[in-house]
Amino acid sequence: MATKKTSKAATKTAAKAATPKGKYVIVRTYSAGVFAGTLKSRDGKEVVLNDARRIWYWAGAASLSQLAQSGTTKPSECKFPEEVDEVLLTEAIEILNVTPEARASIASVPVWKA
Repeated sequence: MATKKTSKAATKTAAKAATPKGKYVIVRTYSAGVFAGTLKSRDGKEVVLNDARRIWYWAGAASLSQLAQSGTTKPSECKFPEEVDEVLLTEAIEILNVTPEARASIASVPVWKA
């Protein structure tokens, strides 16, 4: 039985199309942590977000998937620092589209400052 091989270029093109520019997303990186923001660009593992907040600690969601779908039920217990205009993430390993409900929930988290 023959197996269908997908070229790296085709896989990369399909991945880029899965998350359109301008979409609010959560990005998990290999070593820089987790960020939520508006997707400006993506090239392989390199992602640029605008108006991004680091998701330093969250409560009220069992996983990033739940945070992206439903948001947090405990915004006062989350630790999300202030938003930055732009961030370049060089080792993105997961990109989750965020629902409007979850985006509003993330925005409702008070800015965490040390």
